[in-house]
Amino acid sequence: MIDRYSRKIMTDIWSDQTKFSIWLDIEISAHEALEKNGLIESGLTDKIIEKTRNIQFDTTRILEIEKKTQHDVIAFLTFISETIGEKNARYLHQGMTSSDLLDTCLCIQLKRASKLIIDNLDNLLNELSIKAHEHKYLPTIGRSHGIHAEPTTIGLKFAQAYAEFSRAKDRMMSAEKEISVCAISGAVGTFANIDPSVENYVAKKLGLSSETISTQVIPRDRFAYFFSILGIIAGSIERLSTEIRHLQRTEVDEMSEQFQKGQKGSSAMPHKRNPVLTENLTGISRLIRSSVIPSLENIALWHERDISHSSVERVIAPDTTTLIDFALARLTNVIKNIGVNKKNIEENLNKLNGLIYSQRILLLLTQKGLSREASYDLVQRNAGISWEKQTDFQKIIESDPEISKLLTNEEISDIFSLEYHLKNVDYIFDKVFAI
Repeated sequence: MIDRYSRKIMTDIWSDQTKFSIWLDIEISAHEALEKNGLIESGLTDKIIEKTRNIQFDTTRILEIEKKTQHDVIAFLTFISETIGEKNARYLHQGMTSSDLLDTCLCIQLKRASKLIIDNLDNLLNELSIKAHEHKYLPTIGRSHGIHAEPTTIGLKFAQAYAEFSRAKDRMMSAEKEISVCAISGAVGTFANIDPSVENYVAKKLGLSSETISTQVIPRDRFAYFFSILGIIAGSIERLSTEIRHLQRTEVDEMSEQFQKGQKGSSAMPHKRNPVLTENLTGISRLIRSSVIPSLENIALWHERDISHSSVERVIAPDTTTLIDFALARLTNVIKNIGVNKKNIEENLNKLNGLIYSQRILLLLTQKGLSREASYDLVQRNAGISWEKQTDFQKIIESDPEISKLLTNEEISDIFSLEYHLKNVDYIFDKVFAI
């Protein structure tokens, strides 16, 4: 992934140095298991550990060997043999296949990436909780189809996002568990040339579980699940980003990204203040989701394994985890510094001259004995007058002779109340923040 959308804390997980270090840990752990089982001479593992204690992986040399062998794992093992001596290296990779190394390493890297993603989600949830409680009772207009509907609160908007990203965290923890597996089972997963105890030992030492049943590879449904979860989280990132973008439109102007001193919005128009961060997050979310279909298509490998999944995973594993790490960190910063325009929120709430209370009139008329259809037509007719003439809806209702036969002015006045719509805010918050 390009540096522009990367954080070093995540890209370090996918560096060659990290990968080779994990490969060496796996090989040494498997070697140690063989030694503990009395299958190789005692003390040899300690010699390897000592000779590789301060090892510097010469990527130039490893790539040079790979260019000749056309095999990355053989190139790595050859380099290790050159470094520690052939005699010391002779039992490394004993009974293993390349995918034992590659897949177990990938699982470790994805597990480390998962922990960073979960930390990001915790940070985002904290900021969403702060904003939700800060604006818990701040009334705003709710919109359906982009059109004014009924009142809600700014706090509830943030609470909705909090609940959604709480589910994201739960899913991410499940995804981490799904890919935290180890396979050291040999060429077709039968343990023909390596004892199953080696896999169990390596798994325990590296903080993984043993794969239930592997072929030459760990089944790809595990990885498809992982990337599908990232795709869902990306959808949540885009949903919140899109909400902010809509609310920052000039005609709405209820929320806005922080605009820093010295920041420019346009090369041509000095007045512009654009929602560039959430627009960026919308685009990044699309990229993250683009990894889902290839990961699903990786499931259907030939027989015990083919290599069609490899090229896909070499791209989507580092790129997708790096992007979602960056996106969550950026979104957290947006929420932390977001501006809330209370003046415009109030003006927009009253923009339709009280039409947003139409449902209450409808319901009260039915309670007075009028049929729902007749009530609906009566309210809609008066709403149309208010729409067209842009006049006060309450006054139109009060002056309607059919309605005045059924409702007193006091009853009508009670209908046009914000408090009625906000009476269950505490109940909703108790549900959300009890998660």
